[in-house]
Formats: sequence, C-alpha cells, structure tokens
Amino acid sequence: MSITLHGIGIGGGIAIGRAHLVSHADIEIAHYQLQPEEIPQEQARFDEAIRTTRKELETLWGSIPENAPAELGAFLSLHIMLLNDHTLSREPRQIIEVQRCNAEWALSQQLEILLAQFDEIEEEYLRERRSDVEQVAQRIFKTLAGYDASAHTPVSAGEDAILVAHDLSPADMVLFKDTEYLAFITDVGGPTSHTAILARSLDLPSVLALRHARELIDEDELIIVDGINGVVIVDPDESILAEYRVRQLEWQAKQKALQDIRTRKPVTADGVEVELFANIELPEDCALSIENGASGIGLFRSEFLFLREEDLPTEEEQYEAYRAVAEAMQGQPVIIRTVDLGKDKIPKWQEESDSPNPALGLTGIRLCMAEPQMFRTQLRALLRASAHGKIKLLLPMLSHVAEVKQTRRHLDEVKAQLREEGIPFDQDIELGGMIEVPAAAIAVAHFLEHVDFISIGTNDLIQYSLAVDRNDDAVSHLYDPLHPAVLQLLRHIIETADRLGKPVSMCGEMAGDPQLTRLLLGLGLRRFSMLPIQLLKVKQRLLDVSLKDQEAVVAEMLKVSDNDTLRGLLQRLNE
Repeated sequence: MSITLHGIGIGGGIAIGRAHLVSHADIEIAHYQLQPEEIPQEQARFDEAIRTTRKELETLWGSIPENAPAELGAFLSLHIMLLNDHTLSREPRQIIEVQRCNAEWALSQQLEILLAQFDEIEEEYLRERRSDVEQVAQRIFKTLAGYDASAHTPVSAGEDAILVAHDLSPADMVLFKDTEYLAFITDVGGPTSHTAILARSLDLPSVLALRHARELIDEDELIIVDGINGVVIVDPDESILAEYRVRQLEWQAKQKALQDIRTRKPVTADGVEVELFANIELPEDCALSIENGASGIGLFRSEFLFLREEDLPTEEEQYEAYRAVAEAMQGQPVIIRTVDLGKDKIPKWQEESDSPNPALGLTGIRLCMAEPQMFRTQLRALLRASAHGKIKLLLPMLSHVAEVKQTRRHLDEVKAQLREEGIPFDQDIELGGMIEVPAAAIAVAHFLEHVDFISIGTNDLIQYSLAVDRNDDAVSHLYDPLHPAVLQLLRHIIETADRLGKPVSMCGEMAGDPQLTRLLLGLGLRRFSMLPIQLLKVKQRLLDVSLKDQEAVVAEMLKVSDNDTLRGLLQRLNE
C-alpha cells in the first residue's frame, strides 16, 4: 500500500528509484562507577579514542575525490576542528575525574550540555551545527565501543538507488563517494544542515526531517522523492508514477532554462541593470557563489570565527579567513560584516547575558564599542586583507550615528598603525551600515551622511518593526514581509539612498525570495544579496519583466492596508 511522508524539501527536483537503506543504531551508553585508582586509566582510554577518531576523520579528508563539492572538505575540516575543541576533547576528562564515571557516560553528560546550548541559538544556520557536534560525538562513542570504521565499507547500490538514512554526516558522504545516488532522504536535519548543503551542491533531490522514513521503508522498495514539495511517496501506484514522471520532465526543463541564464547579465526586459550578490557563512561558500554568477559577496558573516573557539580569534586567524574570501572572488566586491554577536550568538569566551531581553541589549555594533580591543583587532585583520581584493566593511545593528563616527575614529587609528608598520591595505576602504533597526530606517538620511553605502537587513527590521519573534511558534504567523509598515519603510530607505546618491542593497531573506523579486524591483531596489543557491531563481524572475509595469502595481500596493488585497496584487506582479 502506498505511503506518503512529508518533510523539508531541499530542492534538486524529483527522483524515482529504489531505496538503499543505511544502517542506524544508537549506541547504548552504560554508566558505571570507577575506583579512584581507575580514573587515570579511563582518562587515557578516552584520550586514545579521541586520537583514533581524529585519525579516521583525517584519513577520510585525504580520500575526498577531486570532483567532490568543495563544501565536503570544509565540513570534514569542521568536524576535525570540533573534535579538537576543548569542550569535546578535554571536558569529559574532568567529568571522569569529578564523577568517577566511565568515559562513555562522561562524554554523554558533556554532549547534553553542548546540545542544550545549541538549542538556545536563534539563527538557523548556527543552530543546525548541533548536528555536527552530535555526529562527532557519535564517532567517539563508536571508537570507545571498539567499532573499527575502516573495516566497514558501504554495500554498493544499483544505478537507480536512493539513499535512505536516519542522518548523514560529511564522513558518511565520503564513504559513499563511489556510489551515484539519485537522491537523499533522512529522518533528521534541516534546510541549513550539512546534508542539505551538500545535496544542493550536488544538485540532488532531497527531503529531510521525515522522522520515521528509515523504519517505514524497506530495502529496494520503489519510492518517489519530491525535493520541491518535501514529499516522499513509498510504493506508488501506476497513476502516481505517471504523474510524477511528467513532473520530473517539467522540472528538468526548468532547470535547463536556469542553466541557460547562468552567464546572462541580470538586466530587465526594459534594460535596467540589477546586481545580484551572495550571502556566505564560510570562505568555502565562494565557489558556489561564483558558479551561480554572483556579482560579488554582499554579506560575509564573520561570526563563525568568533563562535568556534574557546578564546577570541587572533588577528592572524581572521586575516587568513578574510584574505581567502577576497582572493577567491578575484577582484569582485566582498562586503564583510563586522562581528555581530549577542542575542542568540553567545561565544564560549563571552559571559552569557543576564539581560531580560538580550535582543535589545549588548549586541552587534554595541558589543564592538564595549569591547574596543576585540573590535580593533578585527579592523586590523580586515584592513590587511583589503590589500588582496575589494573588501568593504559593514557595521551591524546601527541605531545611533555616533556608532559610525566612533568606528571611523577606530578605523583611522588602526590605519595609522598599519602605515607606521609598513603593512599595505586599501587606503580608501568603504564603510557601510546595516539598516535593520527601525530607528536607523526612519533616520536613514542621517546615517547616509557618514557611510559609503547601506544594506537593509530585513530579517531583524521586520521583527523589530512588528515586535514579532519569527522563531516563536505562538506569534511567528504575524511575521509578515508584506505588512504595509514594512513596505513603507523599505520604500523610504531606498528612495532616500537614491536621492542622496548612495548605494543601497538588501541582504535579508526577502532579497532571496523569487516571489518578492518584482515587488522589490518596483520599490526601487537594484542590488540584491542572497544565499548562492537562490541567485539563478531570482535572476530568472527579473529578466523578462518591464519595470514600468511593476512600478504601477507596487505604487498601488503602497496605498493598500488589507492583507488579502496586498497578496492579490503580489500575484499580479508575478503573473
């Protein structure tokens, strides 16, 4: 009997094939007490497990095929880095000593603490890194249990195989490198998990977070994977098969059309040029940005450097990361946002805020002003890296013009230091500001007097404007990019920047939503920044549109307050 399962569709189209199941078994974690004299031996056993696991991961990293996505090596490097982190490799030793318990139990206790911390993170990409910590810990558990990873190689699958797993780690992906799968489906994971990112880079249909697919699907069973709608159909009948074969052909035709526009310039039908930039989290994301025709990097979040270590990253560590992005983009603009910590992103070296509302506390540029040494170290690294490409600086969470003025003073002092030391940098490096607080949006003209460009962060701008936390299930339905107040603010920001002759871009999620592309064009936006995978979809939405027609509909939308009417007008824009 046919079964339909629903999960998170990651894209890649539609696949029809036979299920190939990957075994999954949770390791039972025993708990037993140690005698005081047994503690050093147990700590040594844990240390050996760490060394063995590290060697396994390094061996896998060295066996990555040349044609594999660049992300695969980056993710394996991340797992090696997590393994080397003090919280996984050293803290359990302390637990063994204090609780006089076995290594497995100590690791499980530490893992619970780490996962609880990740659950508190609001930003989806960073929250998804909890799965990486889990995957690394599972490898250590297996090593402690005597599991020899090198002795277990995957069973080969047929040409029409679809991989069905509870979860997939980057290490698993290397092990499966010799098998050409049509699609991936997993019980867990999310849209920003490494499995999802790898599936996108491989352009494979995939559906994640299916919960019980691994239990419900049998080996070699016929299944349909609809990565567009997040649907998996098990044992479909002939009518459903015929319908999905037609959908598959339609999807392939659309993909071909996208590939055909890869090298086309983003210009509207009436000749208006548009710039499409990429938002990235890691230096390795540059490859996909270039592949999808990005005009540059519109937002490089530097937080990853500050969240992964026990201590603040050094100037040299930051310099190497910023230089890597600048060189990878080969002269194209690279806008790097200075560190945006606080709220949901609390690094290990920073004391957790006891503020009743951290989102309104010491965050973004405010934290940088409160920690001048940290800020100046980052500015030195950014300026040094600017000698290797077209780097621009972007300040997050501005609410007072004084924050820009103070940054200018810091920047001037750091520049003077570098000149004295004979270190090259871009003397005319541009400084921009994020407009994501309603105060900055309303008073944007004042900010534009002191910055070279602005970037609209719609995610926070909408949340702060509507007093809605989009990650709170109780009110997330009220988070509305089409709210009349949001549209009026966006129009005001864009018009003011144009009037004062300053570039304005948008790097929030609205910029990467193809359904909103024509609306934003009608509001006057000409610079969009988004996830690399959205670039071609957004480009397709603008190539065949006449702005004169869009502006008339958008002008009508700005006069409307009724939600249904607004959505009807948006539909007209997209027809």
